[in-house]
Amino acid sequence: MQNDDPRAALDALVTRYGESYAALSRMLGRNAAYLQQFVRRGSPRRLAERDRRLLANYFRVDERLLGASAAAALPSTSAIMVPRIDAAASAGAGALVDADRPAGSYLVDPALIAMLRVRAQDVSIIGARGESMLPTILPDDELLVDRRDQRVTARPGIFVIRVDGLLMVKRVARQGDRYVITSDNPDYPGVDSDDVVVIGRVVGLSRALR
Repeated sequence: MQNDDPRAALDALVTRYGESYAALSRMLGRNAAYLQQFVRRGSPRRLAERDRRLLANYFRVDERLLGASAAAALPSTSAIMVPRIDAAASAGAGALVDADRPAGSYLVDPALIAMLRVRAQDVSIIGARGESMLPTILPDDELLVDRRDQRVTARPGIFVIRVDGLLMVKRVARQGDRYVITSDNPDYPGVDSDDVVVIGRVVGLSRALR
């Protein structure tokens, strides 16, 4: 049976699990006020089918609780929750980060995880900023990082790394015992350092079209 008050149901779920309306809205690819306006102001009048389904999967509840009809509701899927790290990997001068802090999760289709040949427990999402990796990586791109793959070879790959304590995303190769760290943007010089920690390989990205 369709829930008579999906706004109250969503509000109860958010309160119960200590979630943030803004973080959930961003997870859906919406502006930060989207869900709070839905609950508090009744705008939009109904959640879009995709948004409703993602939220139902996130909270692991029946989609009808959030307003779906019996005909429209689908069984809960096995969507994978991938943690987002509260730190921006700088595609520029580098961002100083004291610790990696969780900042919510994104729902990812398990078919994508399988296609990328990574393990769900080994991937994280981290935001990019700066212009040194243009045109490959744009500011505000969301990078999917395989933390298990820290293998740097003679063939350059794109990695999230720490260099002298600064977090950055660069193209990295190995020459003997030396890391060769370069930017895709020719206006930015390469990086030279003996203090390099490889966090993981960038295996995918998502971006908002503007």
